[in-house]
Amino acid sequence: MQQLLNGVFIGSIYALFAIGFTLVFGILDRLNLAHPAVFAASAFVGIGIAEKLELSIWVIMLIVFVFGAILGLIIERFAFRPLKNRADAHFAGLIASIAMSGMIVALLQAVFGPNTRRFPQGTVPEGSIEVFGANATYLQIAILAISIGLVIALTILVQRSSLGRSMRAVAENPTAARVLGISVDRVTATTFAISSALGAVAGVLFALNVNSAQLSMGSSIELKGLAVIILGGMGSLPGALAGGLILGIAEVFAIQYFGSSWRDLIAFALLFIILLLRPQGLFGKKKVREV
Repeated sequence: MQQLLNGVFIGSIYALFAIGFTLVFGILDRLNLAHPAVFAASAFVGIGIAEKLELSIWVIMLIVFVFGAILGLIIERFAFRPLKNRADAHFAGLIASIAMSGMIVALLQAVFGPNTRRFPQGTVPEGSIEVFGANATYLQIAILAISIGLVIALTILVQRSSLGRSMRAVAENPTAARVLGISVDRVTATTFAISSALGAVAGVLFALNVNSAQLSMGSSIELKGLAVIILGGMGSLPGALAGGLILGIAEVFAIQYFGSSWRDLIAFALLFIILLLRPQGLFGKKKVREV
């Protein structure tokens, strides 16, 4: 039970990171490879704020959420929008986002240095409670609550709000959405902002969970984020949540029974088997859109 809980906690972070990926890909049909850099940058910014200001972790989380949203707007404005009318807009945007990612990481190194950073002691209240015979720290409970809360809020936003209806219209047919009076550029920018804000929160939660932040932390989780959205079904928010939890639990049990060196092998082998049995992912559809 203890390992199961640990897997759920780390899996919820994977899910939150992956949902940012799948939001942009599912709605805009763009793969934003600057997303891992937002993940890392937000962790470093959160640590910097915690070191200089005596603020509650909840306030820090809110500041980082806004920081991530602003970073998402910058990425959309400079890496994707200027290329949107090119015939190879998908590939060009992909390359531009990689370049933007490199610039963000280089800027992080110039400001914070290359060394590993950690949140100051006492940033998160210490202590634990017993859940079904296993111990869960206050931090782990907060990670799970924040991740699930943001996923639920995002699902409601996409499915029931006017902004969500605009997002779905743009996802279905940007030209028709523009004819109907929807500002495609505004919806695109808002989608990037929300996506990056979620990635920012995931970065802080991950740094708190492992008690460290490194310049390469985004790259190390990038492949897992892509695996999660493919496993859950491209563009599916519930699928990203389920995929993240499955990956987290698989990793923890692989470490428990086979050792840390087998973690990625067993976890990704499990994903591979699931996709062989269900190629469209757990929540995906065989045919999503008519052409």
